[in-house]
Amino acid sequence: MEKRILGIDPGLAILGFGAIICQKNQNRVQSDSVKLLDFGVINTPSGTEVGQRLCTLYDDLHTLVEEFKPELAAIEKLFFYRMSNTILIAQARGVVMLVLAQHHLPIVEFTPAQIKQALTGYGNADKQEVQQAVARELNLDYIPHPNDAADALAVALTAWFGS
Repeated sequence: MEKRILGIDPGLAILGFGAIICQKNQNRVQSDSVKLLDFGVINTPSGTEVGQRLCTLYDDLHTLVEEFKPELAAIEKLFFYRMSNTILIAQARGVVMLVLAQHHLPIVEFTPAQIKQALTGYGNADKQEVQQAVARELNLDYIPHPNDAADALAVALTAWFGS
């Protein structure tokens, strides 16, 4: 049984996305497998009005969902940094949730600690350890860049491990 998962690392300036295809083998003759479909970021320029930046996220996310046709979306839960930054991330996250709901996608959410635990076995792992785990799980000979895209792939893999 094949499943496409879209992972999202929400942000207003940079929103990371990662899409994977997972194969669960029922017969257990072959092991389960996961393959990279694509990853990247949606950038919105800082000099642009916030409403327009949110519209860019909205439009680009619709395009991604239509392109990748995921059966499941995974998103990182909001983590509090600075209050001004948190509000902008929350606004971007609201747009993400709206787009996913409009496409009737089931959504799973994970905290940063849950993602680290799923990929490294340690909830306080550093970013480098998580990125190395992403590369290893996807059989890549490189760490995906930028960091926001690697984080989105980590969220997608966490959803896969939990399914």
